[in-house]
Amino acid sequence: MHQLKIAAVLALAIALQSSLRAVWPPLAYVDLPLILVIYFALQRDVLQALVIGAAAGLATDALGGGLLGAGGFSKTLTAYIVYLAAARVMLDTTLLRIPVLAAATLIDASVFVGMHRLLGQSLAVPFVQALLYELVATTVAGTVLLYVFEAFFSERARQRRHFAVRRRVARRGPSLLKRR
Repeated sequence: MHQLKIAAVLALAIALQSSLRAVWPPLAYVDLPLILVIYFALQRDVLQALVIGAAAGLATDALGGGLLGAGGFSKTLTAYIVYLAAARVMLDTTLLRIPVLAAATLIDASVFVGMHRLLGQSLAVPFVQALLYELVATTVAGTVLLYVFEAFFSERARQRRHFAVRRRVARRGPSLLKRR
């Protein structure tokens, strides 16, 4: 069931990524699949992060019409680098995840452009301009989305929701006894 949820969210992120460009052009700079890849890399499950990174990158390449495989390689490499950082340093707070998002966006964009330049492909927009826009948009949107993903995928959040009713009843229990 967990893998099905991941596949559905990944498909939704890829579909939104390809359709947001038509709705409002500034939203094209938010890299939703990269945010999902970073979230799973921060969970310290390397195999799952690498598979999600490769699938997200290849699907984005197929829908984007660019060099097939460059996005897959860049997102997979980014997932591995974020996993290595998360395995060595506790990155469980939101404040620590913001620089990780920014660094991962820089790595992903640099590897993507490097692959295009290496194979002689040209890009539609200047690299520095696109990099800065993507850095700001993905970091801001990613901060919010990582919090939402934590609430949606996390086992701790599921346990908190499950025991919330019990806590409310436990808090009300002694106060009801005092009134009598």
